[in-house]
Amino acid sequence: MQDAKNKLGLWSIIFLGINGIIGSGVFLLPNKAMDLFGPWSLVVLIFDMVLALCIALCFAEASSLFKDTGGPYIFAKEAFGDFVGYEVGFITWATRIIAFATMSVGFATALLGIFPEWNTVFMKNVISIGLIALLSILNLCGVQSFKIIQNAITIGKVIPLVLFIAVGIFFIDVDKFVTPATTTYTMETFGSTAILLFYAFTGFEGICVVAGDMKDPKKDLPGATIITLFFCSVVYFLLLAICIGVMGPALAESTVPVQDAFAQICGPVGGAVIAAGTLISIGGICIASSFITPRSGLALAEKHMLPAFMTRQNRFGAPYWCIIFSAIIAMAINMTGTFTTLAAISVVARFAQYIPTCLAVIVFRKTMKDAPRSFKLPFGNTIPILAVLISIVFCTQVTLQQIAIGLGALVIAVPFYFIFYKPHAKKTQSS
Repeated sequence: MQDAKNKLGLWSIIFLGINGIIGSGVFLLPNKAMDLFGPWSLVVLIFDMVLALCIALCFAEASSLFKDTGGPYIFAKEAFGDFVGYEVGFITWATRIIAFATMSVGFATALLGIFPEWNTVFMKNVISIGLIALLSILNLCGVQSFKIIQNAITIGKVIPLVLFIAVGIFFIDVDKFVTPATTTYTMETFGSTAILLFYAFTGFEGICVVAGDMKDPKKDLPGATIITLFFCSVVYFLLLAICIGVMGPALAESTVPVQDAFAQICGPVGGAVIAAGTLISIGGICIASSFITPRSGLALAEKHMLPAFMTRQNRFGAPYWCIIFSAIIAMAINMTGTFTTLAAISVVARFAQYIPTCLAVIVFRKTMKDAPRSFKLPFGNTIPILAVLISIVFCTQVTLQQIAIGLGALVIAVPFYFIFYKPHAKKTQSS
């Protein structure tokens, strides 16, 4: 059991949340948002913030019912049984793999934005696949540098953004809030913009699933969730507003929007600062993901949700089969589209965790109504139901290919459940 002084306090939880949310999306999505929905994408961003807050608060209430560190797998299993819990647990690993692929493509996109003459699909694939391969090899060698990596990520992403906002806010030209000629305002483009920008908020669930590591989750978790999402929302809103106010309709044509906007304000030096911050931020997250993703698969194997051989580790303590499988699948996924395409796929996959968690809150209020809660949502079941309905609508705003890749793990998981998990569960119950 952790000593209280080693557990997370309010500000530690907030920093953890900010670090988990602010990533590649903040640097690479403003251009596509402007292209799809013009200056009104700022309103879509607020809409996404409200949805993210509703879902995050559902995670907070569900987490408050369990003493240990929780997660979507536990919530789904307790609310809906072994099969649904298994499906959610399996897709949690799949979601991490998709995110790993998305971030590797984001790194390639940011790097090629600095060298536009190399910006081809072939080079994008070479860089993103090469990055996955390199990080996987380092992982196999047992490289353990998380603390340094996380510090570098935080510094690398926050300083350039603070500089950009502090300087850029004085260069906003309201006359540049003009809709690009190619933009059309329809429910379809609203939905596409909403699901794209929602990628920038993903990761907030990490705040709520570590309740067992917090000093006082009853007091700190709701406040940390609200503060974290509010801070990130303000940063995103200001950043998108500055990009639009500085570049106008030309923003829609940019490959690296924040970098181009700052270069327009401060010249090549400004562009270089943002370019460095972008690469450090995305590269750092890729490094962390290369460690976390295979270990998510290892956790499933140890619960008999994957074949037993995937629990094997080499002499460095690295789960080599999980590393290899995660890398191969990520490489295959990152060749299916651009960063924005993969971002949408990543969002779809995450809703397979979000929706069961929101529904579980409603179930727990009946099945565990007398259980002590450290946090309970106001307004009855209104917030969970609203979050579920909007999430379902979101999932209708993507292509069939994106749905197939994002939710395909749910189908793939079915035979694994009956071959590996169910026989073990029967043995456990009979013993």
